[in-house]
Parts: sequence; C-alpha cells; structure tokens
Amino acid sequence: MLLHLCTWQEVETYLKQNSGIIVPIGSTEQHGPTGIIGTDAVCAEAIAKGVGESANALVAPTINVGMALHHTAFPGTISLRPTTLIQVILDYVTCLTKAGFREFFFINGHGGNIATLKAAFSETYDRISYLNLAGAEEVKCQTANWFMSRSVYKLAKELYGDEEGSHATPSEVAVTQFLYPEAIKQADLAKDVPSGYPIRSAAQFRRNYPDGRMGSNPALATPEHGEKLYRLAVKELSESYLKFTEKK
Repeated sequence: MLLHLCTWQEVETYLKQNSGIIVPIGSTEQHGPTGIIGTDAVCAEAIAKGVGESANALVAPTINVGMALHHTAFPGTISLRPTTLIQVILDYVTCLTKAGFREFFFINGHGGNIATLKAAFSETYDRISYLNLAGAEEVKCQTANWFMSRSVYKLAKELYGDEEGSHATPSEVAVTQFLYPEAIKQADLAKDVPSGYPIRSAAQFRRNYPDGRMGSNPALATPEHGEKLYRLAVKELSESYLKFTEKK
C-alpha cells in the first residue's frame, strides 16, 4: 500500500491496526558508465513496495535525493547536505508521528546516507520528546540497507566476487536492469578500476575514480541476477520489518 495513493480515511483505518510505516530512501547520483543516475532510489523504492505488499504495510513517498556531495563533480548528480537531509527526515517522522505512526523502517539504497540517517534519528527522538507529542516514547526508527542484507551480500559475492566493488556495483545495476529493462545501458569499461581511495571532496573523487566506479565491474550484471537479488532483499527485509514492528 502506497501512502500517496491512499485517502486520509484509508490511512486512519490502517492506523487502527498498525503503526508501522516503510520509508524508502536513496540518492540521485552517478553510477558509472552503465548505471542509471536514479539507481539508489529506484532500488530502494521497488524493494520497499515489495516489502509493503509482503508485510501488509504502508509505504511512504520515496526520499529520492540523499547525501551524495562527493559525486557532484559528475553531471546529473543532485545532493542534499547532511544537515538538510536530517531536517527532511525530521519533518517526515514528526508529521507521521502526529498522525499516529510509531515504527519507521527506512529501506536505504545508498551507503552515503547511513551516517546522516543515524544522526537524524537522534535529532528526531529529541525533537518529538521536546514537542511532547503523543506516543513520543514509543517512536523508533531503523535503517535497513538492502544491499547489506545477508542473503543479498552472499549472492552478490557468489556471482561477482571481488568485482562487486563498492559503487556502481553489478548487484545494484542488475536490480535496475530487472526493474527497467528498457533502460539497460552498454559501454566499453576499462579493466583496471581504482579502489581504496578515501572519499573527501567531489573533485578528488572524480580524479581518483574517473568513470565513477569504485572497484566494480557492472558488465557482469544481468536482469536475471537482478530478479534474484530483488526477491532475496524483499524476503529478508519483510522478516526484519515484521520483527521490528512487533509489540512487546
């Protein structure tokens, strides 16, 4: 169930039985010569929808733009500053808490969001407590990075080994190929792919990783791999969501 396709009455009815909601969050950033710019948001949104269907849970509108400042030397990347993203998450959770939601399960598709999400949750707990919102002490947030799910990570390593890399990976590209076969890209990829450099400024990132990849070989990706990875992510995260929202 997608929140933006519901009426307020339907949401009110949902809240009589459930107080959990899934929030997809990704990024709009370069993903190398063959990865679409929306990869992180596309994967998070699709997996969140799958989890919502499996767990009979509401899915909030996707946060499509994340913290990707280090990718902004590549055309097409859009980034929020960490402080801005914290405020977006703070407003999301505060508004939904006022409505009656209590468990916020963020399905994340971008590694660069992880630290900011953790900081945002701390600010959120403080804010809703300060505002003395009803049910504030029951509110909890959790990040679920689909690409770090045990079953997904295991299959990616089996399929790609060290060529999985850490950005513009064949696993995430494969999921987008499964979801959007009409948007599959082809390119001649250099065999020597840099990896291991620290991430600081955007200019430094592009200098160290000139085509945007970090140790990855997305040429190995296939839509068939993507379907397997997608289904593993939905299964594992559905179980995680249900455990997270259990009333104790």
